[in-house]
Amino acid sequence: MKYQGVLKKMPTENLETIQYYLEMDADFLNMNQLLGKNVEISFENYECLNCHLNKEIFRQGFCKSCFFETPNAGDWIMRPELSTAHLGIEDRDLAYEKQVQLKPHIVYLANSSNVKVGVTRKQQVPTRWIDQGAHEAIEIVEVPNRYLAGITEVALKEHVADKTNWRKMLKNDIVDESLETWRDKLKQYIPEEAKPYFLENNSETHLNFPVNKYPEKPKSLNLKKELKYTGKLVGIKGQYLIFEDQTVFNVRANEGLVVNLNIN
Repeated sequence: MKYQGVLKKMPTENLETIQYYLEMDADFLNMNQLLGKNVEISFENYECLNCHLNKEIFRQGFCKSCFFETPNAGDWIMRPELSTAHLGIEDRDLAYEKQVQLKPHIVYLANSSNVKVGVTRKQQVPTRWIDQGAHEAIEIVEVPNRYLAGITEVALKEHVADKTNWRKMLKNDIVDESLETWRDKLKQYIPEEAKPYFLENNSETHLNFPVNKYPEKPKSLNLKKELKYTGKLVGIKGQYLIFEDQTVFNVRANEGLVVNLNIN
């Protein structure tokens, strides 16, 4: 079976085992069904997710000019504390920024390689946790805009990590933690503006990834350099495809690449 399309973040469904999907030009693949099969992936060219031209991808699926122009890549996306829509101040497109920033946001704790703090829109729970490869997570603050979530994250990351170690996450080198204990320990560091939004009695969410075999020494596939790779798919975690030879491929980090897939 052959497919072609531009890579985008895999949509997911949080069922008993998380279901992963890959959108190709004319097909919608359930990636769980490909576990145990040989997958050949080859790089063809680029397609910017904004202008759709064959221009080299710079970051986040965008060519360089689009990355610095589209409201989808403003600094406030990676750094929520820079959000200004609640003040009526535009970064690139105030209408878009109000639409995204002035929605309920969650500050959460997740455990993927270690306990970390993060921010996401409420409607992105539990998708955000799945994308990070977290096997457990808990909501700790729910605020009405992105700015309040951002300043809360900044305050808490003085006391807990805000990054995932992707190698540990993929090796499943994890220790179960009581996120409820962490929540209670961190409560004192929440900024005054966000304290009224603290979630006192939330319970943890546990996530189950479709992985038959975890790599002991994961090595990342650079498809732009290698051009073509073939391997047996043995797992999916976060936004990574995991292959039997310990190669791992981060689909999200390769958004905007047009690829051919050959499954057998």
